[in-house]
Amino acid sequence: MTTDNAVLRGSVPARRWPWRAVAGRVLPPLAFFVLLTGAWEIMAVWAHSPLVPGCAAILRELVEIVRTGFAFTEIGVTFMRMSLGFLLALLLALPIGILTAVSRVAERFFEPGVILGLTVPGLVWALLCVIWFGVSLASPVVAVALGVLPAMVISVHQGVRSLEQERVEMIKVFRLPPALVLRKVWLPLLYSFIVSGCRVGFSIAWKVIVLVEIFGMSNGVGYQLNSKFSTQDVEGVIAWTLAFWLAMLVIEHGVFRPLEIHANRWKRGSGR
Repeated sequence: MTTDNAVLRGSVPARRWPWRAVAGRVLPPLAFFVLLTGAWEIMAVWAHSPLVPGCAAILRELVEIVRTGFAFTEIGVTFMRMSLGFLLALLLALPIGILTAVSRVAERFFEPGVILGLTVPGLVWALLCVIWFGVSLASPVVAVALGVLPAMVISVHQGVRSLEQERVEMIKVFRLPPALVLRKVWLPLLYSFIVSGCRVGFSIAWKVIVLVEIFGMSNGVGYQLNSKFSTQDVEGVIAWTLAFWLAMLVIEHGVFRPLEIHANRWKRGSGR
């Protein structure tokens, strides 16, 4: 009987623990959004102005653009442009980041460019690319690549610098081919750093792509925001912002979070 009671006592926390974990993850962000929505509604009632619409009006606009499928079409166009620019930045950041980490001369050579890229606002890249390339796919792709590249270079650089000195000496002693070193050493090591850099880079890319679409594109989320702004349609501006924010949440929890978990497992496995 004592053993049965102990088993029962031990089994209750085991059953409740997953629910507590889920509640710990869900309730805090849910409380934040409830508080934010309530504060906005109070402000809308107090202002009593079409420039500060209530939550119901914003929700109706959001449901409308989602129901018609218009939101999916425009968000898809924006994501396609972001992804191409992001891929271009990643392809450039890998060799530059590795080179600056293993060569002091290369680090000093690229350092001014990285600092310049970090300080130049995304608005500048958007304006320049629209002037240079006009209304074409090159404008958003190049602008996003220029905006994201410095952060990606830093992530790759830090990843390579984290390699233990023993492995570096082993690579030099055995004189391994560069292609083999890249595939078997650098890329696995950089996995987690690249995932972390991608999360930061995607947030930067969103800010740049919107500006390019505002100034030089005829579709996309940025174009829709500009269109709603020109008519002072605040419901539309907020609805499109929320729609893209929801899409970014899907990318975060459906792509980057699983990749980050997998990368951390790889690091723990390599340490055993």
